[in-house]
Amino acid sequence: MDVLAYIWLGIQAVFLGPEAFSILGIPVSITVMMVLCGFLFGIVVGATPGLAGPFAMAISLPILISIFGYSPDALLPVMGFLIGIMKGATIGGAVPAILFNTPGTPDAFMTTLDGFPMAQKGQAKKALRVAHFSSASGDTFSDIVLFVCAPFLAIIVEAYLDLPEKTGLLILSLSFIAAVIGGSAGKGLISIGLGLLAVYVGTGEDFYPRLSLGADGLSRGFPITTAVLGVLIIGAVFKELEEAWRNTQRTTPVQAPVESGDQNLHWADIKRLFPFIARSAFIGTAIGALPGVGSTLAATLGYTVGRARHQKIRAADAPRFGEGAPEGIAATEAANSAVSGANLIPVLSLGIPGNAAAVFLILAAESIGGFNPGPAVFRFSPDVVNPELVIAFGLFTCMTIANLFNWTIGGVFMRSMGFMINIPKTLLLPAVLLLTLTAIYVQETRIEAIWFALGFGVLGYFMRVLGISPLPFVIAFILGRSLEETARQAYSATGNDPFFLLNNPIALIFVLMSVAVILFAGRKPKGTAP
Repeated sequence: MDVLAYIWLGIQAVFLGPEAFSILGIPVSITVMMVLCGFLFGIVVGATPGLAGPFAMAISLPILISIFGYSPDALLPVMGFLIGIMKGATIGGAVPAILFNTPGTPDAFMTTLDGFPMAQKGQAKKALRVAHFSSASGDTFSDIVLFVCAPFLAIIVEAYLDLPEKTGLLILSLSFIAAVIGGSAGKGLISIGLGLLAVYVGTGEDFYPRLSLGADGLSRGFPITTAVLGVLIIGAVFKELEEAWRNTQRTTPVQAPVESGDQNLHWADIKRLFPFIARSAFIGTAIGALPGVGSTLAATLGYTVGRARHQKIRAADAPRFGEGAPEGIAATEAANSAVSGANLIPVLSLGIPGNAAAVFLILAAESIGGFNPGPAVFRFSPDVVNPELVIAFGLFTCMTIANLFNWTIGGVFMRSMGFMINIPKTLLLPAVLLLTLTAIYVQETRIEAIWFALGFGVLGYFMRVLGISPLPFVIAFILGRSLEETARQAYSATGNDPFFLLNNPIALIFVLMSVAVILFAGRKPKGTAP
């Protein structure tokens, strides 16, 4: 089968899958409906300060699995819902940032610099329209790059990298993630080390479970759901509850600014904004393709580059960046939205998650089965249909559908979400905690899972207090077993050579690059805080 045949099969898997309902005799696929529901839910979550896409994905995943089960037909609806959340939360974060100077997501902080001044001038709706158009444009560009690059990268990896090289690549990925998102190289390595330590509990020989201390509860290891949701979500809830307890609770509702002037986005505005959108979309896509480099860096870099360009071409009466310039909103939103699609390039081509959203997509694939993200997904066979490749093109179709929803109804729904700022965290966070624990129990159905999740939540809380990012822990927990399995296979394939990483040129290059990344990240100028 050729590429076009697989693309067509992927489209059919989405549109001709299980039927949700019919309109005038025309069946509507459950996958399409799940993408729509996830997208709208993501906007609501993104527009709620204190929440983000990973919160919603963490709560939704176990509940979705309990509804759809573990059959192959469940994979596309579940992952379509998660993709919808990922895209919706990205544009939803701009709502409180623009209206109330409160970013709904961390990467929307740069949007406040020009969005809130525009709102104070009575241009709130225009600022929201600029944010939506820029976000949708950057997201679409990023998805196109994903559709083109992921298959080619996977084919190259599968053709030229054997087991020792793949082991070295996994080590390099973990080193890179530790260096760029760990707060510092040392803290990143601590987070990675804790993740690897946790994932190896209860593994090894069947009669001698590793690191189990003779306890029956530990002999089966930690369920991946308890570790991921505990460290990422419950730990964040504990930290947010502490901050809410320390801060004075808002007693009066926040009022949206009064509107004045033209609120529409005209063709002349689009022409003026387009260079900033295009530049930031490229920056966000390039950053998103690197594992572990998140949208916050992309937004900051896109804003900085856009500001430098704006200073050179700004008209005398035009506002500067930071004073309500629409170009500042465009540069920020295009950059952080372009990360979402590009972040799936290492996921689908290498099986390496680059951010929290990608973690939950991999978790969904592992929980349901039938799809193993990595180079083997894009194997083309002329005689036998590769079902994983059909799923991959089905995911591409879901992302395209989410983009269509973004362009058509996303802006209208986004501009109606300003009321979410009034929900107090003291009510919101306990509800999130309860839903998370419920979701964990729904999937694991044993009380031990709750205790494990709370224990990992405490760990995640202290990691945040100490300035250690929990994301390297989660990624190491997910990649740990794959790393050990690949290393064992490479060891056996090389005739039990303990130096297989050093005797293979490409693997040696990856190992040296891993060391270089850590050493380079560990070098800080004097006076720089760790």
